[in-house]
Amino acid sequence: MNPKKIFAACALSLAIAPASAMAERGSDGQVNIIYWQAPSIMNPYLSGGTKELEAASLVIEPLARYDQDGNLTPWLAESVPTVANGGVSEDLMSITWKLKSGLLWSDGSPVTSTDVKFSWEYCTAEGGGCSQAEKYLDITDVETPDETTVVVRFAIPKPFPYNPFVGAQAPIIQKAQFENCMGAKAPECTDQNFYPIGTGPFAVTEFRPNDVITLEANDNYRDPSKPAFAKVLFKGGGDANAAARSVLETGEFDYAWNLQLAPDVLASMEAAGKGKVISAFGTSVERIMINFTDIDPALGDERGTIAHPHPFLTDINVRKALSMAIDRVLLTEIGYGPAGIPTCNVLPAPAIYASTANDACLTQDIAGANEILENAGWVKGADGVRAKDGVRLSILYQTSTNAVRQDYQALIKQWWSEIGVETELRNINASVFFGSDPGSPDTFQKFFADVEMYTNNFDGTDPESYMANWQCDQRPRPETQWQGNNMPRYCNDEYDKLSMSMASVGGLEERAAIARQLNDMLMQDYAMLPLTHRGRVAAHSNRLGGVVMNTWDSELWNVADWTRIE
Repeated sequence: MNPKKIFAACALSLAIAPASAMAERGSDGQVNIIYWQAPSIMNPYLSGGTKELEAASLVIEPLARYDQDGNLTPWLAESVPTVANGGVSEDLMSITWKLKSGLLWSDGSPVTSTDVKFSWEYCTAEGGGCSQAEKYLDITDVETPDETTVVVRFAIPKPFPYNPFVGAQAPIIQKAQFENCMGAKAPECTDQNFYPIGTGPFAVTEFRPNDVITLEANDNYRDPSKPAFAKVLFKGGGDANAAARSVLETGEFDYAWNLQLAPDVLASMEAAGKGKVISAFGTSVERIMINFTDIDPALGDERGTIAHPHPFLTDINVRKALSMAIDRVLLTEIGYGPAGIPTCNVLPAPAIYASTANDACLTQDIAGANEILENAGWVKGADGVRAKDGVRLSILYQTSTNAVRQDYQALIKQWWSEIGVETELRNINASVFFGSDPGSPDTFQKFFADVEMYTNNFDGTDPESYMANWQCDQRPRPETQWQGNNMPRYCNDEYDKLSMSMASVGGLEERAAIARQLNDMLMQDYAMLPLTHRGRVAAHSNRLGGVVMNTWDSELWNVADWTRIE
C-alpha cells in the first residue's frame, strides 16, 4: 500500500463528538466521580498512571482525540489534517494543525500556537523525565507561523503523524504557567502540577494528593452551554468494591472507574437498581513485568538500573518456566468472567495487530516448566526451592491492593511453588503504586521488586508509540526522575531498530506486521507475561446521562456532555 493511503486505511473519520442539548452551564449542580486509585498529580507528563491521565483530562486537552469507536476526532483543532485536505505534506515530513478560533485558557488568556510548541519543548526538555516522551519521537521542530497555526516537522516521513498532541497522554499545557518548570525543575512545581490552567470543561479549585479533587465549571469553556455540571467532586482512594457500591447500591456517587471485581459481585450490586455497569474491550492487558535489573538495596543509587543485571531473571529459561506454570484461562475466568479474555500478547487489539504466534501460553504446563529449569541447571534443594551457583529462585512479586489482583497473586504463587520457585507477595496501595513521586520506593516505575503486575493500554488504535515504550531509552532511571514506560528495563538493539522503522512505514498491513513482530519479540524473550485482555468496566448512576464508554482515550473524554437525569 502507498504510504499516503494509510489515512484512508486507518479509517480516521473526522466526526465531531456528539453533543447533548443543555439549558445552561452549571444547571445540573454537582457530579460525584470516584476513582479508587487516587491521583497524585494533575500533570500527565509527569505520570504514566491512568488515574492521573484521566483526572487531568477534565482540565487539559489535546488537539485531537479518539472517540468511542476509535475514530480520530478534532478537539482543540479545527479539523484533523490529512494529505487529502492539505494538512499533511505530500512527502509526509510535516503536519499542520489549525487551532479553533477564540480558544481561551481557564484564566481568560488566549490559547495560541506558542502553547502547543511549548508542550513539546516541556516534554522533551533534558532531565525532565517526561512520561510521554515516546509521543514526540522524530520531531525536529515545531513552527508557529501565526497564533493559530502549528507546523510539526519530522526527521523522517511519518505516515502516521498523529502521536504528538493527540489523546489524553499528550495534551496542551499553558506556556505562561509552566515555562519556569522545565527539565529537572518539573517535579518541583507543585502549584502548576496540582492546579493546571486548562481549556477543558472544568478547573481545579482544590487538589489533595491521593485523596480528593474538587473542580468547578470553566467559565471560559468554548461551548457556552457546557458543562451541565457546576462542580465535580473527584474522590480517590478505597477499593474497587467500595467504589462500585457507592454507585450501584448507595447512590452516593455518579460514576465509578475501573471496577476490577468478579462478575457475580458486580451483577449482585447492579440488581439494587440504582446504577448500570458498562464495559468495552480496547487494548488493556493485565500483565506481569519481569525486572531485568538487580533490586538489592545494597546497590544504593544504582539499585534497579541496567548497571546491575538481575541475578536469575536474566536467564530466559527461568522467565519461560514462570510463564508456562500459569493457568491464564482459570485466572481470567475467576477474575473477570466475560469481561476478560486469556491472552499471550501485550498487543491484543485491534484485531489486525493481534499475533497468534504465542498462543501456546494458553495451556498451563507445570511438567514442562520443571523440565526446562532442571535442564538449565536449576536444582531443587531440601526446601523445595531451586538454586544454581548459590542463587535461589526467590521472587518478590508486587502489585496494587485489589481483591482480583490478590487472587491472581495467590494462585500464581501456588503454581510457581510447584516448579520450585519461592514467592513473597506484596501489595501496595494503588494511589502510591501508580503514583508519580520520584522519591517513593513503592511506585511501579521504580519497580523495586523482581516482578510486578498491573494493566496498561494506549490511546487510539495505532500502536506505534505504545510499542516504542520498550525501547532502551524508555527505561525509568534516576536521570529521568524514574519516569519512563519500559518498566522491565528491557534493552534489545534489534527491537529498537525495528520499533523505529515503524515510524516510516505507511501501509496498514506492513505496519501491522511490524507491530506483531515487535509483540512477538517481547513475548518470546519473556520480557513480560501477559495474562488477561481486560475489558474496561465502570458504572454510572441511572441519574447520570450522556456517558459514553471510551476504551481508546480517557473514559472522561466527553464529560462536558454529561447531564443529570431527573
